Amino acid sequence: MSGLLRFLTSAKTSWILLVLAALAAAVLFTVAGGEESETAPSVGLPDTAESVQVDQLLDEFPSADGTSALLVFASDEGKLDDAALGLIDEKVRGELADLSSDGFVPPAQLSDDGTVALVVVPLDPEPDVAAQTERAQALRDAASADLDGVRVYLTGAEGFEVDIAAVFAGADFTLLLTTVIVVAVLLLITYRSPWLWLVPLVVIGLADALAGIVAREVASAVGVQLDASVTGILSVLVFGAGTNYALLLIARYRDELRLHESRREAMRRALRGAGPAIIASGSTVALALLTLLLAELAGNRALGLACAVGIVVAMIFALFVLPPALLLFGRGLFWPYIPRFGSPDAISRSIWGKLGRAVSKRPIVVATAGFVVLGAMASGLFFVQTGLSQNDRFLQKPEAVQGQEVLADAFSAGTTSPPVVIVPVDDAEDAAGALADLDGVDEVTIGETTDDLARIDVTLSASAETEEAFATVERMRATLDDVGAGDGLVGGLDAQALDVSNAQARDQALIIPLILVLVFIVLVVLLRALVAPLLLLLAVVASFFSAIGLSWWLFQTPLFGFPAIDTNVLLFSFLFLVALGVDYSIFLVTRAKEESEHLGITQGMIRALAATGAVITSAGILLAAVFAVLGVLPLITLTQIGIIVCIGVLIDTLLVRTVVVPALAFITKDAFWWPRTPKLRDADAAAQGADALAPAATAGVDPEPVAVGAGR
Repeated sequence: MSGLLRFLTSAKTSWILLVLAALAAAVLFTVAGGEESETAPSVGLPDTAESVQVDQLLDEFPSADGTSALLVFASDEGKLDDAALGLIDEKVRGELADLSSDGFVPPAQLSDDGTVALVVVPLDPEPDVAAQTERAQALRDAASADLDGVRVYLTGAEGFEVDIAAVFAGADFTLLLTTVIVVAVLLLITYRSPWLWLVPLVVIGLADALAGIVAREVASAVGVQLDASVTGILSVLVFGAGTNYALLLIARYRDELRLHESRREAMRRALRGAGPAIIASGSTVALALLTLLLAELAGNRALGLACAVGIVVAMIFALFVLPPALLLFGRGLFWPYIPRFGSPDAISRSIWGKLGRAVSKRPIVVATAGFVVLGAMASGLFFVQTGLSQNDRFLQKPEAVQGQEVLADAFSAGTTSPPVVIVPVDDAEDAAGALADLDGVDEVTIGETTDDLARIDVTLSASAETEEAFATVERMRATLDDVGAGDGLVGGLDAQALDVSNAQARDQALIIPLILVLVFIVLVVLLRALVAPLLLLLAVVASFFSAIGLSWWLFQTPLFGFPAIDTNVLLFSFLFLVALGVDYSIFLVTRAKEESEHLGITQGMIRALAATGAVITSAGILLAAVFAVLGVLPLITLTQIGIIVCIGVLIDTLLVRTVVVPALAFITKDAFWWPRTPKLRDADAAAQGADALAPAATAGVDPEPVAVGAGR
């Protein structure tokens, strides 16, 4: 370890790491830097899902090679008049037929109230996004030309694909730019230096760029595709975690500069002190993310793989690139608040030490009050609704969603997402009859057939992706099990959404306990104790429930008005909050463990809180702000994850780590480290601890920046 630290900090060798990092970046940018991820999130169901099996069987039907666009004509006022209907009919036989796949478009369907007409345009699949967008615009232009007082919407499969592609176009750049601005502003405020903030920002920015490239290459090697939502979360996570690690290291480095005249010796000491906490923190987050590889949904696996790679890259840059980058400059890098050699210890003047002493006087009262506050914030859990329909997943509804809503109001509620049933051709009549008798089914039509299979189209009375629609799909599946050999399958949008919800529930039931066990094991290994890890997990889980409850109240305000929390939000939020939230407790408790060896648990925890309080608070606020940036992306799912993690990190930083965890340590005293026996008991350390924390003379001491940190 000493040899590695000397290599990282020596004047003769530290520059080698900067050169290697620059060369690696140049090679990766040259070889694989041109790829982008602007696709929308995929469904990602396994092949065993019934809706996926239906999609695969549909490839055997004559219409398998085609897609369609739905053109919705809605009158601005009253019914569509004869002139408008006549013009729509001309378009169906003329311009729209010319754009269709076989030169024919079925006649328009008119709603019962005469206000809306629906035209289904058959199309050939178009894999090229630019060509698909151009064709969609041609359909819009042809449909809307010369129609006055009529709104035209392009929806259906074609409309959604084009609109979602447009929504995500440039999303990565928008997110990156916003994240960089937020991090730069917060670092400038934290350090109050005109140039110190540039060093961590450049290092972590490079780490983010390389993490995206490495993640795409690793994902491609194992057959996983990363969409824009995954790369967006990856970027936020790398910037947030990487900047946290940088704050911790720089804070420790600043304090060591007061104790050592050589800045290289100070950096060696800083790495020796902060390095284990950074490694433990990054390893915990990366391992927790890798549990997602056991998930059923491909999107969950993609997120886990990509973000684990990102955390490892961020950790490597914080430990191996940032130190030599800081050593390129002298103490003047911290100007105007330069840490002078021999200046008094800032820890003794920390307000966090005063807070720790106050908590130590009445730890039971403080811990009880803390959990009462957490419980009050968690009260929203009793009212949480989960599950967003496709139409509810966008912050700003694209044209395809608006068209679907118009259709749902004018026609049968289930017209926009009819289930597709595949049965053996010999069972088609019996299956259709059995389905027609079910509650929630409006219409059943036997469609295309092959030598072996028949397709049955079903219209439901319930709106798409509602609990009523899901219940009807489940009744349909149960009914088909009793028809013939029971080989009938139900697919379509509602069936797919139901399968996703069930798969997400199974993933949560598997992944959440695994994360808790994994984090507990890491804490046990790190702290060599059992009680402390249990208490830390209890506190972090409590902050998660509080974040969900408080976020739900926020989501119900007019500012957001979200009808529900998306199905995957709870799992992702739990993952990020537990893995990242425990980071701050690791930073605090590892320092408390170090100090307790000399001062005992009570004074050791107070000094640890004094030493790490400001830097952890700065890191928590920065991480919360970075996750809030997810709100610039177009999906409500990402906005919800960003808000929940933002609130959870603030709760964990300002309440749990600051008050609750120290109070629990003061209550349990030496048992906090059980079964390890501390070298020095509280009673033996009282005098020494008082001396260690006594206010030092402050004459001639420069004002501290907002983020001061660990250092002995």
